[in-house]
Amino acid sequence: MLLEKISTGASLRLGIILGSTRKGRFGETVAKWFEEIARQDHRFETDLIDLSEFSLPWDMSKDMDSDLPLFSDRIAEADVFVVITPEYNHGYPAYLKLAIDSLHEEWNAKPLGFVSYGGSSGGLRAVEQLRNVFAELRMTTIRDCVSFHWAHARFHNGRPTEEFRYASSAEKLLNELYWWGNVLKQARMNFPQSVLRS
Repeated sequence: MLLEKISTGASLRLGIILGSTRKGRFGETVAKWFEEIARQDHRFETDLIDLSEFSLPWDMSKDMDSDLPLFSDRIAEADVFVVITPEYNHGYPAYLKLAIDSLHEEWNAKPLGFVSYGGSSGGLRAVEQLRNVFAELRMTTIRDCVSFHWAHARFHNGRPTEEFRYASSAEKLLNELYWWGNVLKQARMNFPQSVLRS
């Protein structure tokens, strides 16, 4: 049973992070589908953050000539996140890890969910590793996620062949994300900054 939608006057800014930067990536198909679902939910203002559009310094420097300041602003402005991730060799993309590690406070005390895709595991092994990474940044990860096993076979003309099933999973994810987003947005206003920065 899906969680009942919470209705308030304020919308939350949802950053949808497309984690793959590979040429010919299938992630664009998955991200566009999920973004369409999220845009139909008026509780959210969506922002598709495609990592392939950012040039981040591999040496982890704070190079102001890179796209790091722009990336920092986009992450800081978001209240909640969904990460679209594939699974590469039982793990997640290297550039996604670079993007995560490039920032710190911008992530703090915010919730995020996952939409994963891959072969037999549907990207879930990548998701489980990412949960540990984001926990270190004081983020709350949503338990339920949307997972596409054998992803190429699950889509036709840019849409899942079992769309009702996957749309229901996406709605459940968005409901939980909205609840956590409101709770943590309020909590961030009262949370000691010294704790977040430690």
